[in-house]
Amino acid sequence: MPDQKLSKAEIVEAIHPLVKVSKKNIHRVVDLFFEQIKAGLLADRIIELRGLGTFEIRTRRGRKARNPKTGDAVIVCDHGVAHFRPGRELKQKVWNLRG
Repeated sequence: MPDQKLSKAEIVEAIHPLVKVSKKNIHRVVDLFFEQIKAGLLADRIIELRGLGTFEIRTRRGRKARNPKTGDAVIVCDHGVAHFRPGRELKQKVWNLRG
């Protein structure tokens, strides 16, 4: 399990030396990009980013489950879940990272 996380601030820091734009504006563009992905998913659209992968909403079927605190049985209804499917290029690059 990786113990290193990559934050939005670190993404902004990495982009900053590559472009002639302020960190504040880079942060704004990154935020707007993420908002567009979220809006697309909430509109039930598939977001395809070539070289990275595809984001989509999938339906998880309802089931019987247990409340871990009380042990009581509960019914979980059908619901949507965000799903990411890596593209071929990303799959190939990460294939041997943990072997």
